[in-house]
Amino acid sequence: MMTTKTNEYFSKVASNWDQLRKGFFPEAIRDLAIQKAYLRPDMIVADIGGGTGFLSRGMASLVQEVHLVDGSPDMLSQAQKNLSDWLNVHYHLADGLRIPLPDQSMDAVLANMYLHHCADPLGSILEMVRILKPNGRLIITDMDSHTYTWLKEEMADTWLGFDRDQIREWFQKAGLVNIFVTCTDQSCCASSADQPVQEDAKISTFIAVGTKRMSRKQAVQESYSMVAEKGCKCSQIYNEEENNCCPPQAKNLYYQPDQLSLVPQEAGDLSLGCGNPTAMAALKPGETVIDIGSGGGLDSFIAANKVGSTGKVIGVDMTDAMLDRATKTAKKNGYSNVEFRKGEAENIPVADAVADVILSNCVINLTEDKGKTFKEAYRVLKPGGRLEISDTVTTKSMPGLLLADQHQWAACVSGSLPLPEYQDLITEAGFTIIKTKQSAVTPIDEFTGIFNVTLSAIK
Repeated sequence: MMTTKTNEYFSKVASNWDQLRKGFFPEAIRDLAIQKAYLRPDMIVADIGGGTGFLSRGMASLVQEVHLVDGSPDMLSQAQKNLSDWLNVHYHLADGLRIPLPDQSMDAVLANMYLHHCADPLGSILEMVRILKPNGRLIITDMDSHTYTWLKEEMADTWLGFDRDQIREWFQKAGLVNIFVTCTDQSCCASSADQPVQEDAKISTFIAVGTKRMSRKQAVQESYSMVAEKGCKCSQIYNEEENNCCPPQAKNLYYQPDQLSLVPQEAGDLSLGCGNPTAMAALKPGETVIDIGSGGGLDSFIAANKVGSTGKVIGVDMTDAMLDRATKTAKKNGYSNVEFRKGEAENIPVADAVADVILSNCVINLTEDKGKTFKEAYRVLKPGGRLEISDTVTTKSMPGLLLADQHQWAACVSGSLPLPEYQDLITEAGFTIIKTKQSAVTPIDEFTGIFNVTLSAIK
């Protein structure tokens, strides 16, 4: 709940808050928060601790509805005056610990400079996550941890900012995935009037983003087990309704004939990729390679040919039928330097700092927590190791109808992230991105397009 001191402070400054705010933090913080929300015109969003409408004003023209929630009657009244022209903004007098909105009703929830005024930050985060739809984003901007204790007295701050690792921990406890916390490159500034010698505060700020988990593991396993059994021969998912695979002309578009001639045909017959990560990997004899989501083993066998008898390739897949097919293919064709293990991208069954290179081909989009997947990749790579990925990404957020369709997730569509968010998660894991190559964009609807990307990063 909002403390009495906080309530009294905001009642006192409400009429002048918009002018005061300009001195405290810039519009660039709001712009960054909105940018990382990847808003669409059909979205319904919440602005928690929205004050006089600073953040809501920036979102109102971008979405279908904004729900502004604030615990100060005076601040909320000022917001209604400020945003009177925006009929799609709705106002709720409530604290962030008791948000008067239904479960799973918001496409995105944002809170700008609110958390440090909240008596129970974790409780508030849990409440924000409650109202998020599955796959909805939570975006929080606030101050980093600092030592300006006078802010508690003069500006009713409850907390002296936050350690970023603490924010990550709270997001994880709330069940969020695809978490990243980073600097906004902006500062929050204030001046004390009550110190014996006036003191100025300049405090760095962070942006924290997380996504409410959408469970799709079972759908992915079922679809890819069917592919292994039916033997699709192209880079599209098996179509259960039509009882066939995609057109034969789509087969192995991303590989050169000389590459395919050196690997078992049955591996190519199970190729479900959206690119060729081995083409950018510059694999060398003797290297250890991990293939995340190895499927029928096409990329694993191509890599095995390049690293030779002194190297090793470990294919990791969570689908028993795929593992069985790939293992039999390796044994039949004498690949002694290839091993296939059961495991998940979010929990790779390999020790720390083992691999020189990690490959992944159209798999990470299928995972529920891309951020954890990239952290696992970072863990198992040696220092200086390379991450080579081909995957599907988008220009903006997915439409709700596609997100609700688990078959579209298994088809490498609805689990795809906007490319900048995908890159944010890679850098959050500790990688440095060195190369990105994109395909042409295919429209999904009038707002969002999907495309393939091949990306290289180093540890």
